[in-house]
Amino acid sequence: MSQEQKKVIKPKKKQNKKKNKKQNKSPRLHVDGIFMGYRRGLTTQKTGTSLIKIVGVATRKESEWYLGKKVAFVYNASRHHNGSNVRTIWGKITSSHGNSGIVRAKFKRNLPAIAMGKKVRVMMYPSNI
Repeated sequence: MSQEQKKVIKPKKKQNKKKNKKQNKSPRLHVDGIFMGYRRGLTTQKTGTSLIKIVGVATRKESEWYLGKKVAFVYNASRHHNGSNVRTIWGKITSSHGNSGIVRAKFKRNLPAIAMGKKVRVMMYPSNI
């Protein structure tokens, strides 16, 4: 066999399209949180203040950065309104709660009890920097 026949032609590598998609994707403007329940005492609960555990926050000092940030509880309603059945209840983080990174939040309308354990979005704005 000649040397020309021994040479193997390698096909050109296809470029990954996933890299391009990641570059075009807009940055995420929120961090996930979990609605844990209402602020409460031994025998009473104050439904006007919700307790939220922010993912990745474990200390009171870390939670102080989120004070004043907006919070959104997004859910699907049964009826369409303005062409969509997606609704949002907006709120604001008011203070820390305890030493384990949980924060207190007040919403425009109190969150329903069925929302306990569900996700909320903690927005990265307004900025305090």
